[in-house]
Amino acid sequence: MTALICGSLAFDTIMLFKDKFKHHILPEQVHILNVSFMVPEMRREFGGCAGNIAYNLKLLGGNPLPMGTVGNDFTPYANWLDRCGIARTHITEIAHTYTAQAFITTDLDDNQITAFHPGAMNFAHHNQVSQAQPITLGIVSPDGREGMIQHAQQFADHHIPFIFDPGQGLPLFNGAELTHFIQQATWVIVNDYEWQLMAEKTKLSPAQITEQVQALIITKGAEGATIYTPHTIHLIPPAKPRVTRDPTGCGDAFRGGLLYGLLNQLNWEITGRIAALMGTLKIEHHGTQNHHFTLAEFNQRFQENYSLPFEISTD
Repeated sequence: MTALICGSLAFDTIMLFKDKFKHHILPEQVHILNVSFMVPEMRREFGGCAGNIAYNLKLLGGNPLPMGTVGNDFTPYANWLDRCGIARTHITEIAHTYTAQAFITTDLDDNQITAFHPGAMNFAHHNQVSQAQPITLGIVSPDGREGMIQHAQQFADHHIPFIFDPGQGLPLFNGAELTHFIQQATWVIVNDYEWQLMAEKTKLSPAQITEQVQALIITKGAEGATIYTPHTIHLIPPAKPRVTRDPTGCGDAFRGGLLYGLLNQLNWEITGRIAALMGTLKIEHHGTQNHHFTLAEFNQRFQENYSLPFEISTD
């Protein structure tokens, strides 16, 4: 069983400014802003929604197939995917472009200044869902605008069930466009902030959305998640982290767990808890693809947090 994961692949360059921005940005002078921050600490991480989701599904023993567009600087990331055993069959290099990149500077107050270069991501529509047959299900995660539109339509045209996950790409679409995505999708997932924006744009309630999809999943960070289905609301409790280091990528980890549950036709109570635990395991590590575990370790953490009879086979 294979999940086609449509979305971005990106490099995240993360820098720490060992001071506070407010000491160097004068509010009365922002109209002539010209500042430079010395950042002695820097690390480069592999990221992007498709890459992160694929990494997490692979950790659970799933079969992810990421689909995205990258630039001619992708070689280190390609080597990493090979080491992880994640197929690159449908990752397309776009000549004369850079892979999407985020440059994130964080100060001692945890304020962030981010510059994002979409690069090759803007050519996501060059990939076609039909190129990846056969697949069991898919996900449309944040990517180039045209790529998201076309991939959702292609999933629908080929009668392939898929998750619509607008994420940070949600502001790219108006209410009518978001409503059309919902009509095409089998499942919809957003975080609580994105849900407020989606509800405002579409004027739809959870009940109205679940008249059209099998489930609406709203993640709520440390408060867990709520899964709305046509007849039931499932309240998914969070798993307890042993240490909290970095929330970046927790949503993608959750989606990796969600895909695992759907691929294995597990019920929502189990699927939601697998997804929540994946988010917790991620938050215990810096970066979006630096956490790892054995399936036996995952099963142990699942039993520590939830009193449900479930474990992933380690055979």
